[in-house]
Amino acid sequence: MAQPVSFLSDFGTQDEFVGVVHGVIYRLSPASRVIDITHGITPGDIRGGALALTRAIQYLPPGVVLAIVDPGVGTPRKALALETAAGFFVGPDNGLLSPAVAMVGGAVAIHAIENREVMIEGPGNTFAGRDVFAPAAGLLAAGEATLADLGPELDPGQVLPLMLPLPKVEESAIHGEVLWVDWYGNVQTNIGPEDLAAIGVGPGESVEVRVGASAHEGRFVTTFGDVAVGELAIHVDSAGLIGIAVRGGRADEEISLASGRPLSFRRS
Repeated sequence: MAQPVSFLSDFGTQDEFVGVVHGVIYRLSPASRVIDITHGITPGDIRGGALALTRAIQYLPPGVVLAIVDPGVGTPRKALALETAAGFFVGPDNGLLSPAVAMVGGAVAIHAIENREVMIEGPGNTFAGRDVFAPAAGLLAAGEATLADLGPELDPGQVLPLMLPLPKVEESAIHGEVLWVDWYGNVQTNIGPEDLAAIGVGPGESVEVRVGASAHEGRFVTTFGDVAVGELAIHVDSAGLIGIAVRGGRADEEISLASGRPLSFRRS
C-alpha cells in the first residue's frame, strides 16, 4: 500500500519547483497523497525549517517526510534517508531533520542516498529536490525501494545535528530568544511555562518582557481575548512554549522581535 508523503521546503510557490517535486513523486507512487506542510520557509533558513517540521511532526500521518531546505545543494553534503518508528525521513544532512527525528524517538537506520540508479540525471547540480530527494521519497512511499537500495548505511555520529538554544533561568529572570514569528506577528520563544513558574509567574499575573534596553508590560493569560486590544498577551502557544502576542496587532512590530533575537521575562 502506498504511503503518504509530507513535504516541507523553502521553495515558495512563485516558481515551478513544488509542482515538479509533486510530479516526480506522482510518477513513482501515483497512489500516494502529498501533504504540503509549508513551502514558505525563509530561503536557506535551516533552523526555521527544522522548527516548523518539529511543530508539525506529531500531527502528520505515518509515511514519508520529505524536507528540503538545502543551502548546501551541489556541495559534498550528504543526502539522507532515515527510518524511524513514525516512517521515513528524506532530506539534506544539514541538521534540518534532526529535531523532528528526535521527537519521534530517533532513527532506526540512516542511509546516504548515493545510488545513481534511483536518481534523475539532471542537466545541473542545483535541484537535488527534483533529482535526488523526490525520487527517494517516491520510491520509499511506493514500497519500491529499501534504504539499502538508496545507498550505504551511516553511523549516527556521521550525521550533522542541529543545536537549539536553551533558556537560562535565574532567580528573578528568564533569558531566552525568539524561535519563530508566525504570519500574524505572534512570537514563539524557547521558554516554557515551567520556566515562568520557576520565577514565580502564574496565570493572570503581570510579566515584564525586556528586549534590548526596552521593557514592555504584559500579562500571562490563556488566550488573546484575555487582554484588551493593543495589550501584550503572554501565553502558552500551540506547541507548548511561551508565546507573545498583541491583541489586534503584531507583537513582532510592537516590541521589535525577530527570529534569533534575545529577550528576557521578569515578574513585574
